[in-house]
Amino acid sequence: MPSNAASGRSDKNDAPPLPEPLRVPVADSHTHLDMQSGTVEEGLAKAASAGVTTVVQVGCDLAGSRWAAETAAAHDAVHATVALHPNEAPRIVHGDPGGTSQPPGAGGGRSRQGARGAGGDAALDEALAEIDRLAALPQVKGVGETGLDYFRTGPEGKEAQERSFRAHIEIAKRHGKALVIHDRDAHADVLRVLKEEGAPERTVFHCYSGDAEMAEICARAGYYMSFAGNVTFKNAQNLRDALAVAPLELVLVETDAPFLTPVPYRGRPNAPYLIPVTVRAMAGVRGVDEDTLATALAANTARAFGY
Repeated sequence: MPSNAASGRSDKNDAPPLPEPLRVPVADSHTHLDMQSGTVEEGLAKAASAGVTTVVQVGCDLAGSRWAAETAAAHDAVHATVALHPNEAPRIVHGDPGGTSQPPGAGGGRSRQGARGAGGDAALDEALAEIDRLAALPQVKGVGETGLDYFRTGPEGKEAQERSFRAHIEIAKRHGKALVIHDRDAHADVLRVLKEEGAPERTVFHCYSGDAEMAEICARAGYYMSFAGNVTFKNAQNLRDALAVAPLELVLVETDAPFLTPVPYRGRPNAPYLIPVTVRAMAGVRGVDEDTLATALAANTARAFGY
């Protein structure tokens, strides 16, 4: 049987090729370097060679948030966010020793078990206190990803998720940091909690998943909308419609790597160096040239995260 190389096919585990570099450098506003293969230095160098000169490393549990802060302190091109992922909060409360601390679908990487033990509200409070401590660090530019996820957490986890979400909003406001939102199948409740608590001055909907109508709601509130590789998916017309109506000054781009690899590499490992593929698709949806979009994306990300 011919090898993949000889047959012209690529194994699903192969890293996609380096795209043509962007002429105007941009930032990957949401990535998980701790779940990607290779060293941080290798990942950053490859990203820079594609015109992606800044990344926001996002924490999802206590150990991952500490790692994000440490990595940002060691690399000028990295900024950190810290948080308990919405699916992490119920695990802590319920004392689930077998639950993974990584976001759904994560595999491998440097992330590790999060807070475990007897559980209960006290355990969640203890974990939130550590997030609060990390959020005060200067290299930590955001609090997130936090929010609500009704896709993988059922009704029994909603109370813990919402309590954690409200606490993260308060932490972000008190430290003057951006709030990074994970919103999966929970649009109405996420918007409700933000309104009830009062959103931080800078709020980012990571991997924006709403429609055009929700984009207009977010725009009126001044929320940033960050688009990932799934904006290129065939079945994602709702995302393209949202991107088309979102104010340019509120649009960001991200990988959420190693997840959500853009077409034509869907299903293969994602990484920050693939941002140009998504940027070019976004420019097509917006009807602007890629340099214009990249200039806006770079300025927006710096403004959103205060660096």
